[in-house]
Amino acid sequence: MDTEGHALLHRPLFSRSVPLDRDNAASRISAYIYGNILVLAALVPIVTADKYVGILVVLGTALSTFVAHVFAEAVGHSVRDQSALTLRGSRHDLRNSVPILSSAVLPCIILATGWLGWLDPRTAQILAELAVLVRIGSIVFVIGRLKGERPTGVSVFAAVVLTVVAVTVVIIKILLTH
Repeated sequence: MDTEGHALLHRPLFSRSVPLDRDNAASRISAYIYGNILVLAALVPIVTADKYVGILVVLGTALSTFVAHVFAEAVGHSVRDQSALTLRGSRHDLRNSVPILSSAVLPCIILATGWLGWLDPRTAQILAELAVLVRIGSIVFVIGRLKGERPTGVSVFAAVVLTVVAVTVVIIKILLTH
């Protein structure tokens, strides 16, 4: 991969030498929250058994959401820019959608511990759900960092509120779709 492409796909959110611009940061944060909420919504109704802990459901949710998000972003950009999407634009949309995929990594690792017998499958599922909730709430601190703010009591309160909102969204999704 060329140097520019490599930098585009691997540049950290908090690079000190080249900070991520506000639009890209907003796109990645949006994808991060969206991916985590959908992974959580996939996790909650899974019925665990000794041989089934839902790894494929979580991976499938993350992968299908990623593909749909990249496609939707590409269509949106073509409308916004009134031109066909370029390879560079495609890579841009792809990179900004990666947080959707990352939302499945930790829950799948935790679920794998249940599949391997290191944890009871139900315990692994609950831990995976809690991990996703922590990821959702912690985005408040990422946003604060992007703004150059230090965490405060208000940040912690906002993280709790965001987590409660995420749980509410998941409950509504489950009630309406399962």
